[in-house]
Amino acid sequence: MASEVVFGQPQLKRARYAVAAVFCVHGAVTGSFATRIPWIQDHAAVSAGQLGLALAFPALGASVAMPLAGAISHRFGARNALRGLIVLWTLVLTLPSFAPDLLALCGALFVFGATAGMSDVAMNALGVEIENRLDRSIMSGLHGMWSAGALIGSAGGTLAAHLGSDARLHHALAAATLTALGLIACQGVLDLRSDPDEQPPPRFALPPKSALAIGAVGFCAVFAEGASLDWSAVFLRDVLDTSPGLAAASTTAFALTMAVARFAGDRIVDRFGPVRTVRVGGVLATAGGLLVVLAPHPAVAMAGFAFIGLGVAVVVPLAFAAAGRSGPHPSQAIAGVATITYTSGLIAPSAIGAVADATSLVVSFTLVTALAFGLILGAGVLRSAGRESARSGAANNLRPAGSEACERDS
Repeated sequence: MASEVVFGQPQLKRARYAVAAVFCVHGAVTGSFATRIPWIQDHAAVSAGQLGLALAFPALGASVAMPLAGAISHRFGARNALRGLIVLWTLVLTLPSFAPDLLALCGALFVFGATAGMSDVAMNALGVEIENRLDRSIMSGLHGMWSAGALIGSAGGTLAAHLGSDARLHHALAAATLTALGLIACQGVLDLRSDPDEQPPPRFALPPKSALAIGAVGFCAVFAEGASLDWSAVFLRDVLDTSPGLAAASTTAFALTMAVARFAGDRIVDRFGPVRTVRVGGVLATAGGLLVVLAPHPAVAMAGFAFIGLGVAVVVPLAFAAAGRSGPHPSQAIAGVATITYTSGLIAPSAIGAVADATSLVVSFTLVTALAFGLILGAGVLRSAGRESARSGAANNLRPAGSEACERDS
């Protein structure tokens, strides 16, 4: 077990900050893209309906490609795999803005989602490994860094849009900057290698059974998150007749609430454990959903959306952490959970719209409330028991580069 003590606490802390920087870079790409979607729509000359179709392709690409991340990490090592995947992700930012029509845009967004998903799995797998070695929660904070990066990227995109800059130039400059930052950050992550005697994970595989229940909890949280982000402003405007400015402010407030809750989440999880944290979060999210559904006034609905954000903020980081401890192939389990959560993010906005068309937005958020209640019922699958054994297993499967020599010397 000499490989377990190769990394000291200072090195693990440096690796934690390095992975946090990678999360921030990953989020900044998403934020940079999202703010220029109107420009991309105009450049590709697509209608609103065609744009909605095209925006389904990132999730499709991610779902197809994420299972490959485990095989890539096994072959090239965790650091090299993350370095290559994060560079692909940052450079692919340039593709959508060059798309001249709907077909090209769908193809570009499919590749965009594929690189996003693979790099997402790789960085989460490394985050879980560091969390296990430190023996304390860090995943919520890492996802908080992703949210911070998304806010930074969106701020830069907003400025570029305000100045009327061409998105092709904006994204080329952003991609170059973020690629350099990603490469620098990857230098500090753990250089983990798979045991050469271990069979590599399959390139394509169904999510392991251990990931299905964990993924179901993540599904509930991501559905509530996606519904609130995409429909909170519409709900306030159409149901409660608020001004456009106040309606838009509710979405911004929800995103900020999510980010703040994620930064505070690790301390809460370390004190109360993942199961209790998610159950309390489920109570908050369910209460928030009820406030939205029953709201007689915009302020009540905004408070409800804030409670939903607080309740679901740490669930996905904890789901990834639990997946990484659930079996001998952390990347495969994380890819399975990520596939389920990405699918939830894909269907949530359209499902809310479909239910609203058939009934009303109030009924749509009744569904969100029911799924939030599912967090209370399913929190037990995130139990952290066995972290030590999982850490030992992961240490045997993913070794520091050069650990064989250390073992011989010992």
